[in-house]
Amino acid sequence: MKDQVYNDGELADLNLKIDKQIVENLDIMSKTSGLSPADIVVIALKRYESCHADYMRVAPTLE
Repeated sequence: MKDQVYNDGELADLNLKIDKQIVENLDIMSKTSGLSPADIVVIALKRYESCHADYMRVAPTLE
């Protein structure tokens, strides 16, 4: 997992105000895993997105 590329397209900045504990946990996870905070956020958001396709207005296909 650590050798995969997560931010593999055109990059954009995203500035958020989020719970301080989440930011601290992200820092701990980054140091422990060796992944950048950006990669951890991208992984988490891609997983969330795949579980919530309805938020993206995408209907699942039954194949």
